[in-house]
Amino acid sequence: MAGGCGAVAAGLRGGLRRVRWSRRPQGSYLSLGPPGARPAHAAAAARLQLEYDAVVIGAGHNGLVAAAYLQQAGLRTAVLEKRHVLGGAAVTEEIVPGFKFSRASYLLSLLRPQIYADLELQRHGLRVFPRDPYSFTPLLEDRSPPRSLLLGHDMAQTQQQIAQFSQKDAQAYPEYEAFMGHMVLALDPLLDAPPVDTAALGKGSLLQQLRNLRTLKPLLQAGLALGRQLPHYYEVLTAPISKILDHWFESEPLKATLATDAVIGAMASPHTPGSGYVLLHHVMGELEGRRGAWGYVAGGMGALSQAIAQAATARGAHIFAEKAVCHVLLGSDGEAQGVALQDGTEVRSKLVLSNASPQITFLDLIPQEKLPKDFVQRIRQLDTRSPVTKINVAVDRLPSFLAAPNARDGRPLPHHQCSIHLNCEGTQLLHQAFTEAAHGHPSSRPMIELCIPSALDPGLAPPGCHVVSLFTQYTPSVLAGGQSWDEQARNAYADRVFDCIEDYAPGFKASVIGRDILTPPDLERIFGLPGGNIFHGGMSLDQLYFTRPAPSYSGYRSPVPGLYLCGSGAHPGGGVMGAAGRNAAQVAIKDFRHL
Repeated sequence: MAGGCGAVAAGLRGGLRRVRWSRRPQGSYLSLGPPGARPAHAAAAARLQLEYDAVVIGAGHNGLVAAAYLQQAGLRTAVLEKRHVLGGAAVTEEIVPGFKFSRASYLLSLLRPQIYADLELQRHGLRVFPRDPYSFTPLLEDRSPPRSLLLGHDMAQTQQQIAQFSQKDAQAYPEYEAFMGHMVLALDPLLDAPPVDTAALGKGSLLQQLRNLRTLKPLLQAGLALGRQLPHYYEVLTAPISKILDHWFESEPLKATLATDAVIGAMASPHTPGSGYVLLHHVMGELEGRRGAWGYVAGGMGALSQAIAQAATARGAHIFAEKAVCHVLLGSDGEAQGVALQDGTEVRSKLVLSNASPQITFLDLIPQEKLPKDFVQRIRQLDTRSPVTKINVAVDRLPSFLAAPNARDGRPLPHHQCSIHLNCEGTQLLHQAFTEAAHGHPSSRPMIELCIPSALDPGLAPPGCHVVSLFTQYTPSVLAGGQSWDEQARNAYADRVFDCIEDYAPGFKASVIGRDILTPPDLERIFGLPGGNIFHGGMSLDQLYFTRPAPSYSGYRSPVPGLYLCGSGAHPGGGVMGAAGRNAAQVAIKDFRHL
């Protein structure tokens, strides 16, 4: 199979030999939809009108979800996106010719089931390849072959894998899964409703106060569902994940593999208090009815955004790319009245929903003097530190791991569809990687999550070739000594990552055709992720629920009447979930009907 990629690889290497794709080459991208097709906004053939009921700033997946619900409720809605491609961080782009990358986000699980159903996303073309097995951790050790840990949905097979390292852990694992699963089920309803508005509980008439008490229902239901185990679940939310995992298990490879979900995307160590919630956040998902399952979107993550955009346009929404908003228009009473574009166009609307980060929304698009000083201070103080550098790689063959060599015909094996965890022999390795970045230095042995979506979706690459996603950390946004993330720093770090992969899969470096390196500043510049943070802000307990993005403003409404936050910086936070978009739209629709 590798031979089928040979001609393509040779031709590309000839053209790419002097270029390491650490920036998007001009004109080299994949529009949403089939190669050569125009994005969804063009297919709608809509012309931008100068007045709508609602304008959505940014066509990330949350903004598109919000637009679909707004339009379905009868509000004339427009979505304005500054980039050439829709989807925000959920995009497919052809960085290396012939190779289609999920350039930023790369896996699907968290999208709320209600959104699948309401927007009929399958009818609009969404297809997902579930992964089973889903996690593969090869080890570096002095034995031949080295051991590895393969986790999947077959509990008996998973226990057999764990038993290589600990019989005790193999026996404990089903109980651990049930414990975490019960907690997820209890907290799940909190994702689909605005946080409780504590300020409103004591306002209004007695009848109104009684009605407001109904907003406590999701919290009360969660507490009742957790029952007598509530103290143990409280510990999961507040303790370091290393403490929780040490309670359940003794084998380091298992603990490190599970800990990756607690620190992924977070500038945190497994020893950081509160890291347990991020793990919960990543196991809350569902795919085709299976809890905790993750999969690859056919055609890359941009195909998901395409399906949501088509659902919105089918309902009548207007969606436009390359329409950058420079500020929100305000009325004489300080209320939102639309937006102004960079080209000078003014689009009037009764409602404005921002899919941009809280920082862009409130520090760039609104004059500071129009906002409460305490609110501005809190937005400025949000923790947006990011440890993430995403590297997209085109290769001419599948990686062959010492712990699980490739088949002779080069076809994908079960572990190739997994999230492949490297440098995860133990939690102390992850902590050391974090410590180096906390001092301003990229990790010498980075935590690497390697995914090969083309193992299940071969159309992403030329025959025999593959696309590889490397989600790596820890890399600080600001390097020690004021050094910038220039080309030399980018490539030095990418080379270090490739050296690590080479240790596990000799021959990987020779298979590389091209690469796209996205450090935290690149993620901010290209996708508007503050500090490069994939969640629009840390998912620590002090920045969740009541306080996301700030106390008294967690219900999607902002200090500016008519302006709503509908992106990952709002409850319930980051990940390709769509909940913030749907919840914000429902709040805005309710307000619109009272205008």
